[in-house]
Formats: sequence, C-alpha cells, structure tokens
Amino acid sequence: MSHSFLDYTKDDLEEVFRTLNLPPFRLKQVRNWIFARKGGDFDTMHNLPKLCREVLREHFGPLFAGQVVQETTSDRTESDRTEKLLVQLADGNQIECVLLRDDRNHRTGCISTQVGCAMGCQFCASGLGGFLRNLTRGEILEQILRLNARLERNERLTHLVIMGIGEPLLNLGALLSALDDAIATDGLDMSARRITISTVGIPKGIEKLAESGHPYKLAVSLHAPNDELREKIVPRTRVNGIREIMDAAELYHRRSGRRITFEYVLIRNLNDQPEHAKELARLLRGKTAIVNLIPFNPVPELPYQTPASRAVEQFVSILRESGVQVKIRFRKGDRIAAACGQLRRRFVKI
Repeated sequence: MSHSFLDYTKDDLEEVFRTLNLPPFRLKQVRNWIFARKGGDFDTMHNLPKLCREVLREHFGPLFAGQVVQETTSDRTESDRTEKLLVQLADGNQIECVLLRDDRNHRTGCISTQVGCAMGCQFCASGLGGFLRNLTRGEILEQILRLNARLERNERLTHLVIMGIGEPLLNLGALLSALDDAIATDGLDMSARRITISTVGIPKGIEKLAESGHPYKLAVSLHAPNDELREKIVPRTRVNGIREIMDAAELYHRRSGRRITFEYVLIRNLNDQPEHAKELARLLRGKTAIVNLIPFNPVPELPYQTPASRAVEQFVSILRESGVQVKIRFRKGDRIAAACGQLRRRFVKI
C-alpha cells in the first residue's frame, strides 16, 4: 500500500520536503491549509505556487486517499444532529466515522481504528465480518479531518471518541501518531483531555497507553460484573480477566490522573438484572470511576433486545445507592444506523 501525505509524521515530512527541494515554510503552509483552513486537496492551496502543488500531488497522490461512498444524517435540528460517513479506503475496504452535534455546542468525532474487529462482542455489528486489518496513521487522521471539514467555517471538532470499528489498543501506534496531529498546536489544537479512547479491556495496551504520557480519557467496555458472564458477551477477551483489567485501569488512573469510565451495554435479560447491578457496585467500590450505561442499540442480525425502561431505572438506582457515579448515554443516530458497524453492514456485502 502506498503512503499518502497523511501517513507521514511532521518530522518525516520535513525530510521529504527537503528531498523534494521544497523550503520548510511550505510545509507550514500545507499544514495550515489542512488543519486550520480545512483544505482537502492540494489544488485548493492557492498560496502555494502551481509547481509546488504539482510536485506534492505527483509525489503523494490525493491528500485524502479514501472516498466517501455513503452518508446519512439524522432528522434532528441543525444544532443537535448526527452524520455518519462510510469511507472506502484505497484498497476497497470500508470503514465508518460519525459526527455528533449537541445543544451544548459540542462537536464530537467518532472514528474507527481497524477494518472489522476481532473482539467478537456479541452485541456489536463491527465484528460480524471478522477482522481484516489495522488502519494506517493516515487513514485514522483522514476520518478526523473529514468530520472537521463538515463543520461550519468558524467551527471545529471539540471532542474525539475512539469508539468506531475496531479495538484501538490493538492499533495503538498508528492511533497515537494520528492523535499527535489532533492535539498539536499547528494541527487541530485539540485538548488531549477531550479525547476518549475506548477499549474492550487489553491490559498490556492500557499499560502502553499510560506510558505515552498523554492524559487521554480511558473508557473500558466492561459489559458484565464477572468473568463468567463477560466471556459470554465478549468471548475473545477470556484471556484477560476482569481483575487484570481493573488493575491496568487503576494504573492508568494513577499515571494520567484521569477518572476511568466503565462502559456497560445493557441487554435485556442478559446483564441488566438487579444482581448484576449489585455485583458491579461491589466491583467498583472505592474506585475513582464512572459507569456509562448504554441501552442496547438493536442490530437486525443479532437476537438481543433493548432493556425495559424499568430495568434501566432499577439498575441505575442500585448503583447510585451504592455510591457509584452513573450516566446513561443518550442514544443518537439509531435511525441512521449509527451504532458501530451498522452502516458498513448495510451497504457492504461482507
């Protein structure tokens, strides 16, 4: 696979520009176009000489190596709506990314890190076609830039969540490299504290993330309060018991100073019973953490159902009475197949 412009780090590009006999200030101009002015093509960079643009296009090819082949938009108001893009990569594989707006003026991008997923979460559409490959640094960064470009000229992404297709900690090198440009002052200049990396729970990956030194927010997809039930819901993680995951999360908390979020998809009659809530409360007792409860978003190919409202209320009540902080994630984009992997399943024959 050939490398696009976005696959190179800033340091790498400085060397490439030297070999192309382009002065360093040209790279600054290009980065300004890409990150500040939302330019998606070398030809739009009008303050670069025509010859310079031709050299860049000839050497790197198109700035965006992928192509949007399908997009869907929710029917919410302009200030509170969801857009989902299906992006076809240079090799023909397809991934998804989502732009979420809300009435608090948050503009959140949700991006993927892999084509498919190997984790096998029983409730998730992302892994139904299996795992194909990791995304490159450039393919991850392209998603962020495409979503940012869909905002008005005076707007920019305020938050990033790495919760799309794939397990981020199994492609951590490429992800962290892409995020370097998201938080760089001459990049998107985002706050690292507004970036959330969601993992199904890979202890060694969590430890490596802690070693990176960035205070990204960590969200651990727990989905069960004990190993026996968790193995039914997330079978590929049986080698990583809940105790190991909790120890790694505690390490991340100590290193980063960030409170850990534990995500818990509530599935009717599977993990939404009072005994599950009580066991989860015992597991989290004394932890600096918050539980993000997510009522299951139905997937046509899967047999599971959304929990009853009464079950959700009871689950929340038990946790709060035990001193656990809880939030219920507001479900956005269910009408446009915004759950992970759904749009890809709908438009791609896997």
